Amino acid sequence: MRRREFIGLLGGTATWPLVARAQQQPMPVVGFLHVTSLEATRSLVAEFIRGLGEVGYIEKKNVTIEYRWGQGRSDRMAMLAEELVSRQVSVIVSMANSNSLLAAKAATHTIPIIFMTGVDPVQYGLVDSLKRPGGNVTGINLLTTELAAKRLELLLEMVPAAKSVAYLRNPTSPTSHAEADVVQTAARTLGMQLKFVEASDVRGIEEAFANVVQHQDALLLSADSFFNFQNEQLVALAARYSVPTSYNVPYAVEIGGLMSYSTDFYDAWRQVGVLTGHILKGEKPATMPVQQATRVNLYVNLKTAKSLGLAVPLSLLGRADKVIE
Repeated sequence: MRRREFIGLLGGTATWPLVARAQQQPMPVVGFLHVTSLEATRSLVAEFIRGLGEVGYIEKKNVTIEYRWGQGRSDRMAMLAEELVSRQVSVIVSMANSNSLLAAKAATHTIPIIFMTGVDPVQYGLVDSLKRPGGNVTGINLLTTELAAKRLELLLEMVPAAKSVAYLRNPTSPTSHAEADVVQTAARTLGMQLKFVEASDVRGIEEAFANVVQHQDALLLSADSFFNFQNEQLVALAARYSVPTSYNVPYAVEIGGLMSYSTDFYDAWRQVGVLTGHILKGEKPATMPVQQATRVNLYVNLKTAKSLGLAVPLSLLGRADKVIE
């Protein structure tokens, strides 16, 4: 054997273990924590996956996603978060629920956590500051309380004959009191009688409609993650009692709700996917600024408006980002 061929053979042999080890490298694992279910969030999860793809991560090809669903039970979040920590995931994604976020934060101080929340992350003790979070947590901060007054104003534009509006809120929500103050102030300014109604579970929602909401001219839903993922129940009850209702999420309008004015949730979930991808590439949450979701959308369902006997003002239609006919 010639000397040059022998050296080449040795070189090729030396690289075999390296190639084998590279091929055996396990895929990074994303732990995904949410209080509801895949059925309730399927279109949003697709946006999260799309965001991951924008950074080069494709599910089942070069990244694995471990999903943990609370099925509407906040009390399960701590257990599910601990499961993900014991699985030694690369990053935990906690979406749109303060209970799941707090559970994840309590479960680990080392695994990076990406959140999407409507609470003030600094005031709530999640990060040191928006520019420099300082720990293992960062994410997307949604507009919630900031949009409350405008949502009431748009609802009254849709239902100009309304004299009283029910405001359904979840008293256990961290944002409940702040948003309630904003809505109350806006109602006074608009000369509107506001009826506070509370519910924190499915049965409470049923009772709220049966006992209070049906006697009001319209309904404004609080921007709370619990209500955001009870769309089918809320839309069905609003139809049963013929109550014009303003929702905080656009997908409620897509399944028959009257209208919504909210953060662009689809884009926000995509952004969370992008942030998660950057974490997988080695960026640190401590130095990744919390992003503010600034895009808002107005959705209107003309078919539902017609069933309620409402003529949608042209001024409202002209501002709508999506009109469902």
